[in-house]
Amino acid sequence: MEMIIRGEVLNLETGEHNRRSILVENNRIKAVKRHINGENIIDASDKFILPGFVDLHVHLMEDGFRVESKLDDPLSLYFYRATLNMRSTIEAGVTTVRDAGLADRGVKMAAEAGIIPSPRIQISVTPLSITGGHFDFHTPSGLNLERTYPGLPSGICDGVSSARKKTREVLRDGAEVVKVMATGGVMSSTDSPSDTQFTVQELAAIVEEASFRNRRVMVHAHGLEGIKNSLKAGVHSVEHGTYIDKKTARHMAEMGTYLVPTFLVTRVNCRRAQRDELPEYSRRDAIEVARVHRENMETAHAEGVKMVMGTDSGVIGHGENLRELEYLVDIGMDPLEALRAGTISAAECMGWDDRIGSIEAGKYADLVITDVNPLEEIGGLADRESILWVVKDGRVYRSPGDDDED
Repeated sequence: MEMIIRGEVLNLETGEHNRRSILVENNRIKAVKRHINGENIIDASDKFILPGFVDLHVHLMEDGFRVESKLDDPLSLYFYRATLNMRSTIEAGVTTVRDAGLADRGVKMAAEAGIIPSPRIQISVTPLSITGGHFDFHTPSGLNLERTYPGLPSGICDGVSSARKKTREVLRDGAEVVKVMATGGVMSSTDSPSDTQFTVQELAAIVEEASFRNRRVMVHAHGLEGIKNSLKAGVHSVEHGTYIDKKTARHMAEMGTYLVPTFLVTRVNCRRAQRDELPEYSRRDAIEVARVHRENMETAHAEGVKMVMGTDSGVIGHGENLRELEYLVDIGMDPLEALRAGTISAAECMGWDDRIGSIEAGKYADLVITDVNPLEEIGGLADRESILWVVKDGRVYRSPGDDDED
């Protein structure tokens, strides 16, 4: 199938935008030229065309990690509900995600086959956690609420040998990136965000095992010691990074390690905590994390750390992903840098920059058309109505008037 899309194509290297025609053939961009003739045309001549956005930290299968859901909902409902999360995400303009835990091989296969409207997914399957760590779902009562089934193994491991084995298990089950919990977290009932989890030796073993399959390691780390341990072990990206200091940020920049700051979840959870909408054990942590997060992210950016877009949607609601761009600008990025953080730089972090992240011949036809000039009002991209068309793999997933039909 052939399609031509016309509009103002934004150059993410220079910030210039020029009227261009994009020729899409099947699922790829075949050419980007001043003018191309054809029949199947999306005429967006006065609109801006951007690459599809990339969110590096989502949980497509989750809706808040609610205890009652794990107790009450049948497993099949868990999957059907997730299809709504996937649809909300792609309709927001996010055409690719790195799932930070719980999307399995079958979910990815369904997305790739077009069975469900979904962004392209890079899966981690199950986050690795120590006993009593951030992804150990034992409650204080001793009840275990961990959801496992064939293809979604338990992620609990302790010691170097166990960490190696668990890494091999998630790789066997299709993990394209390995997710590790190196500190506690806000939503845990049995730990705190600053708690250090996994030793350097354990983390290094995980990184080494992943490297044997040419896989990267992403690490949830709020606390400073957990961040330091992760850098020593050679992880590829640090998620959250809340308590990072200037010295560690400088070291991180020198190493070229990516930082996924997840501003959206931090801001939303703080507001929810202030309204008593979070469990009691999470409220103080949510407020404290938000208190220090922004200043430390400003420091990290000033020190040259490579920061890319991720939201932790799933802990919070889905479909508001592009609000993250405005938060990136708030801590010192210019709009063009923030747009790159959500497109080509994010694609580089995934190792998929040869196929997504920019509007170039040969790449997948993942495109977002908006009536907002993102260089002048980047916050406008978060308005659902400003995203007019979303194209993934050359297929239209959103077009003007879709909201009226819902």
